[in-house]
Amino acid sequence: MPQLKASYVLPLRRDAAPASAELAGYLRGLAGLVEVLVVDGSPEPVWRAHHQAFGDRVAHLRPDPRLACRNGKVHGVLTGLAAAGHEAVVLADDDVRYDREALARLVGLLGVADLVRPQNYFAPLPWHARLDTARTLLNRVAGGDFPGTLGVRRSLLLDAGGYDGDVLFENLELLRTVRAAGGSVLTPLDLYVRRLPPDTAHFLDQRVRQAYDELARPARLAAALAVLPAAAVPAARRRWWPLLAGAGLAVAAAEAGRRRAGGRAWFPASSSLLAPVWLLERSASSWLAVHARLFRGGAAYAGGRLARAATPERVLRARLAARPAGQVRADPLSRAGPTAAFGPRTRSPASATTPPPAPREPSTAGTRGRRPGGPGSRPARRPGRAG
Repeated sequence: MPQLKASYVLPLRRDAAPASAELAGYLRGLAGLVEVLVVDGSPEPVWRAHHQAFGDRVAHLRPDPRLACRNGKVHGVLTGLAAAGHEAVVLADDDVRYDREALARLVGLLGVADLVRPQNYFAPLPWHARLDTARTLLNRVAGGDFPGTLGVRRSLLLDAGGYDGDVLFENLELLRTVRAAGGSVLTPLDLYVRRLPPDTAHFLDQRVRQAYDELARPARLAAALAVLPAAAVPAARRRWWPLLAGAGLAVAAAEAGRRRAGGRAWFPASSSLLAPVWLLERSASSWLAVHARLFRGGAAYAGGRLARAATPERVLRARLAARPAGQVRADPLSRAGPTAAFGPRTRSPASATTPPPAPREPSTAGTRGRRPGGPGSRPARRPGRAG
């Protein structure tokens, strides 16, 4: 029987080779802690290979065709939410690797918030993971990063009728839906969850697609677009001091993000130094993303194109407000769920196993130098990290 009252939903698809034996082992081990549901949209031969590898303790499902949408990941999430047996649901990509401490803390925080956004870090750290970590560090001083995993309260999403699956930036769509439905969002910067880096080819393939996400956040998109012209003008005039000053500000901002909530134990100093390089890359990718939107019909996705990055929150609020009270979608997502098994939200974090002797209010920034586990414990330094 799982030790935590939570469901772990992993949307998965492999078109040719099955997922790694390492992922299968991770999921089998996780099944001893939580209910694990893998929603697998792979072709039949690959699906059968997964079914054998995952074992009997992992619920291995096919996506429900009645919940189909253009974004395959959202299709998997909606199917998993409908099948989940607990109110606390952990959504995770197949490259996310929780340890027990982080998972238990996330489940506990869902006792005080409707959505919890942890902090991913890459391990191991090839060159492109160090570069992408610069993005993470800058986001840590600008409202929080978007990780490959979220914790949500199932009942709120059921009552909202799920979330739009015809957008590219599905995590932002989910977060905005929770807020539009009156839910609360928590971003604990000290809740560190490991993420495996992609291979170099996949990283390069994702540049424009990830930049396209910012079409849902126009201010950020405008800032990204401005970087290349702002750098090109002084470079053309051989005025180097503005470039050096801009690079210095970027490095300082990234380093400030690295130092928040004990981040120096998890992020390399080299990623702060790479912040100017990441800003230039994101600016170039953003121009390509705008071109894709204007002239190609949207970002490439699963053999087609998605035009919308995410829905504005004001539109989501209006949609939800226009529905009659208590109305939910007439599909499998709207069936009664096990809300009572988890209980209503409380004012202090609910422990995943036994209540701590002195519950404390969670902080969005966390406590500097503390590990994602219990209060007062310090994170073990990860090998190879500069101080």
